Amino acid sequence: MSPRRDPHNPHYPPAYDLPDRTVPSDTANGNFVLGPTHPFAPEFAMTANVPSGRIVSFTMASGHSVLFNPGIVRDDPDNCPNGAIYTSRSAPGDPSNLRLAESHSGPWIRQVDVYVPVQYKPGTKAPFLVFGDGGADGIYPGRDLFAILDVLIASHRLPPLIAIGIGSGGQDAQGSERGREYDTVSGTYAEWVEREVLPLVQQHAGVALTHDPDGRATMGISSSGGAAFGMAWFHPELYHRVLAYSPTLTNQQWPHDTAMPGGAWQYHSPWAGNPTATGSQPGAALIPNAPRKPIRFWFEAGDKDLFYPAPAMPDGMHDWVLASENMARVLAAKGYDYQFVLSRNAGHVDGPTIEQTLPEALLWLWQNYKPQGK
Repeated sequence: MSPRRDPHNPHYPPAYDLPDRTVPSDTANGNFVLGPTHPFAPEFAMTANVPSGRIVSFTMASGHSVLFNPGIVRDDPDNCPNGAIYTSRSAPGDPSNLRLAESHSGPWIRQVDVYVPVQYKPGTKAPFLVFGDGGADGIYPGRDLFAILDVLIASHRLPPLIAIGIGSGGQDAQGSERGREYDTVSGTYAEWVEREVLPLVQQHAGVALTHDPDGRATMGISSSGGAAFGMAWFHPELYHRVLAYSPTLTNQQWPHDTAMPGGAWQYHSPWAGNPTATGSQPGAALIPNAPRKPIRFWFEAGDKDLFYPAPAMPDGMHDWVLASENMARVLAAKGYDYQFVLSRNAGHVDGPTIEQTLPEALLWLWQNYKPQGK
């Protein structure tokens, strides 16, 4: 059970308390405290009165991949998902380095869903949003997202954009294909999407996708939320807009990378093994030590979000709320456009919070978008 965090902890950046049952303005930057009551956004009541976009699905397999072939598979005890992680131990003297012997190469297969709004004009290059953990059997199938896009596009509050839900490679956390794809702090996942997924999307769905990075958004939950930010961070020439619920901005990267020993924690904070690192020193944080990039980021965490889920990793880098609070602080310091919501009475990837905030988050995300025809 994760502890409930105080939104006004003096170690967190200041935040504005919203009246209960309300959401932030879709034009406001900064830090907000939501809840504790989470009603459905009013747009959900409108879904039956607008035309529904079509959904085209196809599958991908590791045998046809270049960047993720073969995949990796972790051997867990029967009926105990992530069991191998709970019995593993970190390296002597370095709790940030989890020693895991039960992972090996193996195949993967995944579903990709493509939402195409009825307003899309064939042949035109459409803006799009790509999200992880998708597919009909994914952690986040995205059906609520598609329904809200129907409403927001029909009311001309969003442009006719394509949404692409990509399934993960399977399992969860260290030693899994999902963890390899989402928790690795690099540009590889964005490159795989660009080279191997988007061409198939265009082929199967009969759509054209824009090359304008301002018309491309990423989205995710938990680890795929961390990956969504990484896609834009490492490839701002491809993506400018990011939306994430309970993003894993913590040290979940596996195997341990000596060049980035704190994993995604290092987006905002130094590796705990060298907490004073700055500039180009080993373990230094990325965002504070790099020029500002053209990224706008909407993200959320629950006040009861994850807290050190792997007992063998007491590394100082596994508090999901502290990670998001630190992220908000460094984004503000560098002058980024961002909106961070800490949701009261909410857990990890909290369903009621998503249903309350998703329309506002999408409108904030696409603020000031102007089609370029690229």
